[in-house]
Parts: sequence; C-alpha cells; structure tokens
Amino acid sequence: MTTSICIAQLNFVVGDFSGNAQKIIEAAKQAHTQGASLLVTPELALCGYAAEDLLLRPSFQQASDEALQSIIAATADLPGLALLLGHAQAVPGTLHRHNTASLIANGRIVSSYVKQALPNYGVFDELRYFTPQSQPCLVDVNGIRAGVLICEDAWLPAPAWAAKQAGAQMLIVLNASPYHLGKQAEREAVLARRALETGLPVVYAHMVGGQDELVFDGSSFALHADGSVVARAPSFEAALVTVAAQQVSGQVQLSGLVEPVQEDNAYLWRALVLAVRDYVTKNGFPGALLGLSGGIDSALVLAIAVDALGQDKVRTVMMPSPYTADISWKDAEEMASRVGVRHDVIDIAPQFEAFKAALASHFHGLKEDTTEENLQARIRGTLLMALSNKFGAIVLTTGNKSELATGYCTLYGDMAGGFAVIKDVLKTRVFDLARWRNANDPFGTGLNPIPERIITRPPSAELRPDQKDEDSLPPYSVLDDMIRRYVENDEPIETIVAAGHDRDNVERVVRLIRINEYKRRQAPVGPRLSTRSFGKDWRSPITNGFRR
Repeated sequence: MTTSICIAQLNFVVGDFSGNAQKIIEAAKQAHTQGASLLVTPELALCGYAAEDLLLRPSFQQASDEALQSIIAATADLPGLALLLGHAQAVPGTLHRHNTASLIANGRIVSSYVKQALPNYGVFDELRYFTPQSQPCLVDVNGIRAGVLICEDAWLPAPAWAAKQAGAQMLIVLNASPYHLGKQAEREAVLARRALETGLPVVYAHMVGGQDELVFDGSSFALHADGSVVARAPSFEAALVTVAAQQVSGQVQLSGLVEPVQEDNAYLWRALVLAVRDYVTKNGFPGALLGLSGGIDSALVLAIAVDALGQDKVRTVMMPSPYTADISWKDAEEMASRVGVRHDVIDIAPQFEAFKAALASHFHGLKEDTTEENLQARIRGTLLMALSNKFGAIVLTTGNKSELATGYCTLYGDMAGGFAVIKDVLKTRVFDLARWRNANDPFGTGLNPIPERIITRPPSAELRPDQKDEDSLPPYSVLDDMIRRYVENDEPIETIVAAGHDRDNVERVVRLIRINEYKRRQAPVGPRLSTRSFGKDWRSPITNGFRR
C-alpha cells in the first residue's frame, strides 16, 4: 500500500496568524482532495520565522493558541488526513516557549514533539526564546512509524538515533533554515548522513519566503535510506510537494519528483528577487524607486527590482552632478527604456553649488576633498527620500558588500533608503550576476536588460574628475578575496598574507573594515546570501581596538 505525504512548502508572514492559518487550512484541504494521509508544515509555520522578541509577548502566544484552535476545527472534517504543524507552545510559568510540532487529526492534538537542539550561532538566537526537551516522538502515518525532528535536531546524530531506537521507520523533519549560497547541497549532505547512520529514509519540509534579512529557499526534499535524493521541490517558490511512501519487506521506500539542481547564480538571482518582492509587499509598500547612475550596481538592483515587482511598480531617477559622464546619462536612460520603467532626471548641480556656497566661509582656504564628494551623495539621498515620502515607494539602495565592508559609501547619501538589495553581494559577484541575467530570463521580463557598456566600464562613483574605484581600493578580485577571508571565514591577517596577499593591502583593508562598523550599524537591512553577512551574524563592536 502506498501512503501519500504532502509537504506544505509555503510562504508565511511573521505574526499574521489569520493569514498563515488560512494558508495551512487551504493546503490541508488540497492535500485531502489529493488523497494524502499526512500534511507536513515547516518549523514554526503558524507564527512565521523568525518572530524574534514577539515570542516573548503573552498576547502573541495567545494569538498563536487561538489560530491553532481554528486550524484544529477547520481540519476536523478531513477524514484520513493528519496535519503535522509547527508552532510555538507556552512553557507554563515562564515567557519561554517550546518550538513544537503537533500532530492534529480528527479535531484534536494527538501528540506533540518539542525541539531538542536549539541553535545559538550565526543568525540563530533560539536559547533566548525556547526551552528544549529531549524525548523522541513517533507519529503514525497510515501504519508507518515516523520519528519527528525539527531543523537543528537533524544536524546532530543523537536526536535521529533516539527516534530510531524508539522504533521509527522513517524521519520527518520540519525546517526553517535560512538560505546562503550552497545551503541546499549542504542540507542534503547532512540529512544523507542521518539517513545512512540510522538506515531510515527522510522527508524534509522547508518554508519559502523573505523575512527581513533572511531568505528561505524552499527546496524541500526526500531521501532514501542510502542518502540518495528521491524527491526535491522547486526552490524559491511556494508548492505542495507529494512524497509517496511504501513499505517493502519492512523497509519504507520514498519516491517523488526530483527538481534538477541549478547553477549558483540562478539560485542567487531567485533569492534576491524573492527577498525584494517579499520585503516590499509584506510591508505594504506600493512600489520601489532607486537612483540609477549608469553604473553596474544600480543597474543590477534595477534588474532585480523589475523581476521582483514588475515594471509598473519600479521608478528610477538619474541625478547627475558636474562630474557625471555623458555615457552614464545615456546608459541609465537606455537601461530604463529596456526594462520599461519610469525614468526621471533631476540635475543636482544647483543644489551642489548652493551647499558649497553656504559652506564657503567655513571652508575658506581648504581644498576640496571627500567632503564635497559626500555632499553630492547626500543631496541624492535627500531627493530620493523626498520622493519616497511623497509617493510611498521604498528606496532601494544599491551598495554592494565590498563597499559596505570598506566604508566606500556615504552615510546619509547612497546608504539612505529602506532596503539594501545587494549589501551581501561582493563586487566580483555583482559582475557575474549581471552577465548571468543578461543571458537568462527567469521571470520573463526580457533578456539583456543591462547595457553591455555598463558591465565593461571601469567602476566609478563619479564624484570627482576621472575618478575610478581602484584609486581608493585594491582591484576587486583582490579586495573581495580578502573580505571573504576576513569577514566570512574569520581568518587573521597573518593567514591572509600567507595566502599570497600584500601585507600593506591586507592591513589597510582590515583597518577599513574595522573603522567603518559605525556606518554598517546605520545601513538598511538587506538579504543574507553568504555564510556571514553584515547583519544578524556579524556583531562587531564599533569601539574596537583589536588589530588582528
């Protein structure tokens, strides 16, 4: 006999209990119509992930409990279907919660499992909110004994082995596992080890969607007991995924459709698009606007925004200064035309001259320097924020990780805005993504959105005559490797030098990273795409005398 297990790979909104509950109920009804015996939601599906300090509010837990009861009532008349639901459960007498998976069937909670392993590293802070338990839990899936695990439990051998010892014939894992480049393959490899250690097949249910700086990629999957992939869901899109389970000679065998693996840039692009779409729509913005300079960073952000929101909800503004090259005007206009967005030009030369005139007596006898460069960026930031205030559209900032690391950006200037789309994308990857997007059209908005000259021109902020980025920074291929080593891998200066980098360059770059923390603390939130972004998983003190 074949048993159908349905994974609800859905996009939830933190704290939207009625909306989340309705999505779960609709998924349950659809799964029941399709003949499924079990519907599995992701971890903490009911409240959304990560709810952070909302979890400490008694009223938040009360709303969760009420939504749970509404799901129990709404699914009571779906005979033959059980629901394994991720939710927060109150710990009596405390503000702490259990991270729980409850089996719901026939109008009641049959059993509940509490997460054992609470991650407290990187972007995770679960010890702040949750109390663990250590008991295994088996649920009956049409005669199959399934051991339940929640996310981090599956990254350690002990919880899976305890489920095996308790009599599990398969493992079901509820997850909210934030994306970074390569995370899908990493998850499948870790769960393959659990399958091989226990000799049990695995069903891995994962959420999808953007939540502030976190992106959840979906990519739910199922593994045979030998660790091989027998089902894989699409990435970065909601889906109901069916996995068939069958007992053969006492062993459970799983099967399903296997979505093919894509290249890194394809996943990164979809992550960026999903992050922008969900941040803008979930927060109620009617659209987005950005400064389009004719450079590679703003061009990439524009292409992402159009794929995420559509051309009618994106607006660009070119704000030339006396140092803006003619080709920048033309390239910006050409790109806006290619993607079909509204494009306006606001000349900032009058404002720039007015600011200089107002400061002339105070700056008398002093040469022009970065002060005047930053004035131009701050005028642009002021104009963009004025348009945002007037029309309600969110400003998308266009700075990349290489600039944010080294402080090659202007506080209250090009850093001014609501969502920093590529803040975790190194400059070398910016070029890779631009070339990839020109050759691929994943959302049907057109090939070659970025004029080739934007990609091939030497990068420049155009804030002084003949300015090039490499006047102030090492070549990006060199700089990005140093940033990757120091920021993402925690390598000390000596190790980076031993890898072949010039010591003076390394010490200069590390110094820039250290002294610009105050800027990063004031930067907009943006999607996390690497193993360590300048966000939840980078907590460096601003006042800092450490030099290695």
